[in-house]
Amino acid sequence: MLIGEVARRSGVSARMLRHYESLGLVHPSGRTGSGYREYSEEDIRRIFHIESLRALGLSLREVKRALDDADFTPATLVDDLIRRTRERIAAETELLTRLRRIHAADPAGWEDALQVVTLLQALGSKSADARQRAALASASSAFPGSSAFPGSSASSGDEVPVPVEALVEAALGESDPNVAGTLRWALARSGDGAPALLAEGIGSSVAAVRERAVRCLAGMPGGEAAGHLRDALAHPDPVVRGHAALAIGTRGDTDAVPALVDLLEEGRNDTDAADTLSVLASDTAMADRIAHRLVERLARSTTRAPARGRLTQALAGIPGTRASQALAELSHDADRAVALTATYLLHLREAR
Repeated sequence: MLIGEVARRSGVSARMLRHYESLGLVHPSGRTGSGYREYSEEDIRRIFHIESLRALGLSLREVKRALDDADFTPATLVDDLIRRTRERIAAETELLTRLRRIHAADPAGWEDALQVVTLLQALGSKSADARQRAALASASSAFPGSSAFPGSSASSGDEVPVPVEALVEAALGESDPNVAGTLRWALARSGDGAPALLAEGIGSSVAAVRERAVRCLAGMPGGEAAGHLRDALAHPDPVVRGHAALAIGTRGDTDAVPALVDLLEEGRNDTDAADTLSVLASDTAMADRIAHRLVERLARSTTRAPARGRLTQALAGIPGTRASQALAELSHDADRAVALTATYLLHLREAR
């Protein structure tokens, strides 16, 4: 079969067939009396094999190795292709995400677009200092004339805001406490969109991400953030519940009381929890409810001695007769440390 017929049957141009021959990929079985290349059925099968492997993404050099190396197994080839495809998809996904974020920033011109690119790159920098400067710059649109990020191209004093998705991603992945604090500050000034994205972070399978998400929400104003924090009170992760309780408790939400008592018993942020409970005990009815819950927790057989001490101390910040009665009863407690603490606190209340 001559080269023209092979080209028609295989869909590979005559020029490409000659290129394959020059690379040693295919060798025509013979020549005609006039010197034209003549291909056998085996040659054609090899050409189809070449095209199939190229369709999988192999280079011509890799195709030659796959066809000529007896030790090159299909499993090895497929494994390598899977790895390279995943890497390519990851790179393309990252590029797509970056492009979407630039589009979301709605840059007015190339200078604005490049500024966003610079900030996005800085947020992903290995340098904590660079990440912190980028976080500061991302919130600078709320402060005209800010120059938090050296090299900004904005000449009018108005910064192009970093898309909130990028800020949330940076905050959820940030391990440096100083940078994390700056990112929380930036998110609190980022406007709409952040609370819902952070709420998704609370559902992460990674504990550190869940904690970062709830701490970011705790620093955000507005009813949407408060609603997500209230929902987080039912989260199975006690760390998430604790941060949510402290956040909404300081905003006057009494739904936080059970989780705040949990913090006292567990010894996590117990001082903050006791302070928040005292703030929530702003009227007689609520003060008595809080005192009643503390007494209930004290009476549980599973509550250990250190926890009973913390719960007793928390009663000192709760006004009203119910808390005073509880301290009077606890002054005779079988646990001497609890009894002494209750007696001391009761004397302080009576001296006021």
